[in-house]
Amino acid sequence: MNIRPLLLGLPLLLTGCSTLSNFSWSSLSPFNWFGGSVEVSGKGVGGINVGTSMTESALGEGLNNNYRMRGGMATSNGQIVAYYQALDGDNVKLVITGEPKGYAQRVDVMDPKIATEWGSKLGTPFSELFSKAYGACKPGEGDEAGNVECVAEQSRYVTYIFSGKWAGPQDIIPPDDTLRNWTVSKIIWHAKAQ
Repeated sequence: MNIRPLLLGLPLLLTGCSTLSNFSWSSLSPFNWFGGSVEVSGKGVGGINVGTSMTESALGEGLNNNYRMRGGMATSNGQIVAYYQALDGDNVKLVITGEPKGYAQRVDVMDPKIATEWGSKLGTPFSELFSKAYGACKPGEGDEAGNVECVAEQSRYVTYIFSGKWAGPQDIIPPDDTLRNWTVSKIIWHAKAQ
C-alpha cells in the first residue's frame, strides 16, 4: 500500500493550507500585477487592514511592494509599539504602527500620490471636506500640536490632519473662517473608529 508517500506529503499539504489563509485573492487581479495604486478607505490603506500582520513582508505586499520598508520599536502612551516606515528613496511616505507580533492598528499617510476612495488627498482644502469644525474636529496632539484632526464624514476609521497658519493657541481649534484655507497634511487610517 502507498501510505508512506501520503504520510510524507501530509505535512506539506497542511503547511500549504496554513499559508493559504494569508493569501489574498485580490492579488490575482490584473490591476495588481504591476504594482497598482494604493488607496485609503474605511477598511484600510491598500491591502493593509485590521488582519494584516506587523511583518515587513505582509506590509510590503499590502502596499503592492511600492516602497522600501524599515522597521523599529517605539513607545506610545507608555506602551511599546512596533512600527514600519514605507520609504520612497530617503523620504518617509507612510508609517504603520501596531502591537509587536500583532496586527496593523494605524497607518499615517504622507504620500501625495495616495488619495482616499472619496478623492481627497494631501493638499485638499478644509473647505472642500467640511463646512464647519464643530462635531468633527479636535486640536492635534503630540507631534500634531498646532494642527487640527478631523474625522472623515464617510468613515470614522479615517481622519485628516489639517495644517495652516494661525496666531492663536495650539490647544484650541481655529475659527472656521481660518480653517477654510488650511489643507490636508496627513491622512490617517485607524483600526478602531474615532
